Amino acid sequence: MIYEIAEIFASLQGEGRNTGRKVVFVRFALCNLACPWCDTDFTKRFSLSLEELLAEIARFAQKNVILTGGEPTFRDGMEHLVAALKERGYWIAIETNGTKGFDEAPYLAFLDYIACSPKVEFEDSLRLDRADEVRVVASSREAIDFCRRIERKIAAKDYYVSPCDRDGKIDFALAKDVLGELDGWALSVQLHKLLGFR
Repeated sequence: MIYEIAEIFASLQGEGRNTGRKVVFVRFALCNLACPWCDTDFTKRFSLSLEELLAEIARFAQKNVILTGGEPTFRDGMEHLVAALKERGYWIAIETNGTKGFDEAPYLAFLDYIACSPKVEFEDSLRLDRADEVRVVASSREAIDFCRRIERKIAAKDYYVSPCDRDGKIDFALAKDVLGELDGWALSVQLHKLLGFR
């Protein structure tokens, strides 16, 4: 099994309920969506076997791993990686756009944490129906009604609105306006960008 990787690095989780947790990010290459405001470079950089990927993760002291992308649920062999990390005692989270559900990616049920970031532009592609947290980027005022629909589609413990970052400019004003129209939602800021770490 070969995994297409964009990057692997240790840092702090910068958003959502786990903000501040020391983690190893495994960023998989490629995404099945093309969000117009996406600021993530997830192009393929290198390929690793399962054993090589586990060895890279083990180089870091952290026992917390976040599988992200790109879109990790569209990568082959994720069930093998999740099983191997579990066997080694890791806490495992995933960041997904929700376009695959538990029926298509059953290993999701074995993860410790699921953060779903559904996209307004691709609502019809949403398949995930439950998560630990939902983070919606406030890319336009359409996010208000989208968030209300998402609450009915995805059962979660926490719901967050994230300011949209376009070319390094973070739109806090729009996020505040969107939050002002919603009950039970909180603000999730990408602190790693504000504080200057990865």
